[in-house]
Amino acid sequence: MIKNIKDKLLFFIPILLILYFTLNLLGGNRGLFAYFEKKNLLAKLEKKKEILSQEIKELEKSNSLLSDNLDSDYIEILLRDKFLLGKKGETVYIIKNEQN
Repeated sequence: MIKNIKDKLLFFIPILLILYFTLNLLGGNRGLFAYFEKKNLLAKLEKKKEILSQEIKELEKSNSLLSDNLDSDYIEILLRDKFLLGKKGETVYIIKNEQN
């Protein structure tokens, strides 16, 4: 009777250990699924970093144009865009984009 129980224990313990380690390998915090999720998150964050870096470069460029040495062409572009100003005899067309 005791030998029978020991035999069953020796059979089930390795199966339970293999099952435990397999589940943790796939599903734990450091498992395979978490690895792929973190890899996708890293790719998204790197893409966002590139976009933000490009925006910073554009803002630095426009900031340098508005520094002590004012660029008259850039000021004219800003006035035309923001205030819809034009020169005398010039026709200003407003194109409305109705996309949501």
